[in-house]
Amino acid sequence: MTSEQNYSLDVPGDARRQLALGWLWLCVLALLGAGVFSVLLVVSRTPYLSEHIPWIDFFHSALVVHVDLSVLVWSLSFGGILWSLNQRPGRAWLAWTALVLACLGALVIILSPFVRDAQPLMSNYVPVLQHPLFFSGLLLFALGFALLVVNSMIFMVPVGPAMSARGALRFGLNAAAVSAAVALICFAWSYLQMPDYLMGQSFFELLFWGGGHVLQFTYTLLMLVCWLWLSREAGLRLGITPRVVLVILFVGLACVFVSPLIYLAYPLTTPEHVQLFTWLMRWGGSLGTLPLALAVLVALLRYGGENQREWQARSALQCSLFLFGIGGLIGFLISGSNVTIPAHYHGSIVGVTLAMMGVCYALLPRLGYPLRHAKLVIWQPILYATGQLMHVGGLVWSGGYGVQRKVAGSEQALDSIERVLGMGLMGLGGLISSIGGLLFLVIVLRALTGMQKHAHEAEGGQ
Repeated sequence: MTSEQNYSLDVPGDARRQLALGWLWLCVLALLGAGVFSVLLVVSRTPYLSEHIPWIDFFHSALVVHVDLSVLVWSLSFGGILWSLNQRPGRAWLAWTALVLACLGALVIILSPFVRDAQPLMSNYVPVLQHPLFFSGLLLFALGFALLVVNSMIFMVPVGPAMSARGALRFGLNAAAVSAAVALICFAWSYLQMPDYLMGQSFFELLFWGGGHVLQFTYTLLMLVCWLWLSREAGLRLGITPRVVLVILFVGLACVFVSPLIYLAYPLTTPEHVQLFTWLMRWGGSLGTLPLALAVLVALLRYGGENQREWQARSALQCSLFLFGIGGLIGFLISGSNVTIPAHYHGSIVGVTLAMMGVCYALLPRLGYPLRHAKLVIWQPILYATGQLMHVGGLVWSGGYGVQRKVAGSEQALDSIERVLGMGLMGLGGLISSIGGLLFLVIVLRALTGMQKHAHEAEGGQ
């Protein structure tokens, strides 16, 4: 692979490697916790099975923690991995403080549904449990993430005058850090603008609306970086130059800077404020990825892969591309508040997750943890994506028949064969997807713990 197409980063041997490994462990444990809650979610919404669950009211609390772990903690912590590898060498106390706070926050979030009187609120982007323990965990993680972003911007590596593939990749990571900083500013801006009379659902919905939309751009920028990295691992030659890649990434960053203009133009509680953020994500977030997606798709069609490593990267890349595209298309079909909305969100965010999983597989050997299930690495993204496609298809089908979102059990009003079949397909897809997610955890944990075991045995032999 020539330097012109070398979209990857080296793994340094200093504290940055240990920081990346620490964020990786947080990613894995967050997905492990989310997986446990996802099983409870799928069962509680599957026809006939849900009737036999004695703790059906736990559905909403499980949904809150599942979303926060599988989207917020996983995605932002994976950003911590890439930003740790991208930063310049320097004092690492701020970065370690960020990691410790984020880990403590995630742990508290996992424990919070099991306390009494933890009332769930299904606010978009960051659902919450109305309990001091949950808010303590969320604030701890937010503080850790804020310190991570500050550290990433302090030690940000300049792209440099010579535009190369690695320079474009670094620009994408820098842009994602800036996007994350703008998201944090939007959260604070919303809190300061919040009217005193708003409480409960309305309060949190508006609090997380602007910053939540900007976070989607952060996720998307990180996904585009992962697509570039996986293209390199898959042996693809993209038909666009690094300069064009940089322009594509710059457009994604430029959309982020529209958000302060929305705050300045319209007050927080106006319909225009809400609608403009929706349009910004729909047109800027979805269509902004199209040029790079097409370039990767053409490269995939031209080159089939020669060895196992290339097929591993190719599998994650094409599954990510497909799911993210499906989710984007569904986003243009949303009408009203039904399960079409989570179908769009599942497709898009799982596309992001699959790209991150692929880069995780590529990084583990470089971090000193070789993969022990090479063939499973190829099949895991396919199984995960197939389950999610069925899950999304069932939700879209049910949404067409008016099944409402964020409900379970008898509240779903499954009073027709079409609704039952749609949600049944959703349940089966969710189960298959859960198996795919579990397989990812098995592969990664076997790699991480296997290397430590071998190192310990080697020390014992000496």
